[in-house]
Amino acid sequence: MIYDEFENFAAALSPMTALMGLDLGEKTIGVAVSDRMRGVASPLETVRRKKFTLDSARLLDIIADREIGGVVLGLPKNMDGTEGPRCQSTRAFARNLSRLTEVSISFWDERLSTVAAEKALLEADTSRKRRGQVIDHVAAGYILQGALDRLRFL
Repeated sequence: MIYDEFENFAAALSPMTALMGLDLGEKTIGVAVSDRMRGVASPLETVRRKKFTLDSARLLDIIADREIGGVVLGLPKNMDGTEGPRCQSTRAFARNLSRLTEVSISFWDERLSTVAAEKALLEADTSRKRRGQVIDHVAAGYILQGALDRLRFL
């Protein structure tokens, strides 16, 4: 089920289950996962997008293997808070994914998550080549960590 209100998503989560964060791009999907206590987000991998059936199969494997209880999708709002075509694409992806799994799905405002990830990688003196390989799942980690931090106050 898809929850637009994060509070409703939080209420629907089973206790002691990990969450998965996704940073959807046109060419890749950054994936991060949390621990079962939902304290820390860890970047996991970057899925190269091919077509929805293949992309979703990989995500469903991660959901099953890690016993994921909920998925948080980064919602790429415009800087003024409005939703454009990329948000529509993200919402469509969520609708399609929700048809394949019972796991709860919600959204998290991802504005500047990639900028924060890039800054962190630069501060860690990561090479340009390596940054290109990991930026998407590091951004997914930022998205998921924001959601985890919010859950602590609900």
